[in-house]
Amino acid sequence: MTLNASDDEAENARHKEKAQKHKAARDKIMATKTGEKGLLIVHTGTGKGKTSAALGMVFRHIGHGFPVAVVQFTKSQAWDTGEARLLAKFPELVTLHIMGEGFTWETQDRARDIAAATKGWERAKELIRDDRHRMVLLDELNIVLRYDYLPIDEVLTFLRDEKPADKHVVITGRNAHASLIEMADLVTEMTLVKHPFRQGVKGQKGVEF
Repeated sequence: MTLNASDDEAENARHKEKAQKHKAARDKIMATKTGEKGLLIVHTGTGKGKTSAALGMVFRHIGHGFPVAVVQFTKSQAWDTGEARLLAKFPELVTLHIMGEGFTWETQDRARDIAAATKGWERAKELIRDDRHRMVLLDELNIVLRYDYLPIDEVLTFLRDEKPADKHVVITGRNAHASLIEMADLVTEMTLVKHPFRQGVKGQKGVEF
């Protein structure tokens, strides 16, 4: 059925009225959101995109001129990643520490993995305490917590008692601990629907790293 001019006008009027009601309701809700605080943010789940989403917030901070720090718990210095290359272009705004030794199935040395995780966590605490950084990303911290390379209670206690009130801390990795999820202000779970790896496609530069 073809709409004539009057039908078009009526449809546009209905759309405008609906949009105005939606805006009024939205404005009313937004008027109540006046607080600001440093957030504890967790990206977890089996789907791809946890670190990528976290880095998106890091790059937003850089865009606003806010200093950030990044600690990568599993990636090693031997890995040539796009994010490390890009972050290195902003030395005045970014503190990057690549503290990992690779994935646990690569190192095959639990003591070495624990030592690397402990060193990374000590550096992370220094950065979180440091007033200079507005956000600290703890990339793949969930992985080392999952394997008990760090005591979860120690991590939770530090985040609860020593994280500055205005500091954003972002934690990524699969299998986030239930207690960390409960403590966090913002939790996103990436859900795996399809992944090319299952069709024999390897991780590709610019997509996975």
